[in-house]
Amino acid sequence: MKHFCPHQAAATVHALLARLSNLIQPIDGLPSLALRLYLAPVFWTAGLNKLAAFPDTVAWFGADGLGLPFPTLMASLATATELSGAVLLTLGLLTRWISIPLIVTMLVAIFTVHLPNGWQAIADPTAPFANMRVHDAGDKIQAAREILQQYGNYDWLTSSGGFAIINNGVEFAVTYLVMLLALIKMGGGRFVSVDYWLVRFTKR
Repeated sequence: MKHFCPHQAAATVHALLARLSNLIQPIDGLPSLALRLYLAPVFWTAGLNKLAAFPDTVAWFGADGLGLPFPTLMASLATATELSGAVLLTLGLLTRWISIPLIVTMLVAIFTVHLPNGWQAIADPTAPFANMRVHDAGDKIQAAREILQQYGNYDWLTSSGGFAIINNGVEFAVTYLVMLLALIKMGGGRFVSVDYWLVRFTKR
């Protein structure tokens, strides 16, 4: 009967992991690419919305909303960061550097807008971390459905998707924050980013 040897087992696992790492090395840039291409349209849309209604954006950053100082400057910085961030993430150019100001915008959004609403972006009383505000939304959405079923064309109204109550919690902002933190560690990605090719050609 063979005795179990922890050191030999650890060495075997280490060898297998090293072999797996060598196998996936040619495509190890794909996770970074996926994160970049997921985040780019998010920030592009957010930036365009701010730019399209810029006077309202400035008012919202100021006394009419967040109450931040220098609202015109703050709104301009947020808009420029999101639009330029979307472009740079798409290209994989300055990926780590642009992730930093984008993280700042997420932190501002989390602490000034979303945090008082709890975790969930969409109110779902059955989901984890549902606060009292979310639990109350269940009765409200059911009442809204009954009104629409009685007085409206419910099949047409729901043909593009079911009704929901937006809770506007931190869920999405925290998700984007985590993804940006991962990009600071991972960079733009091997073979799939301008960053990689700039470094490769400058080393020649």
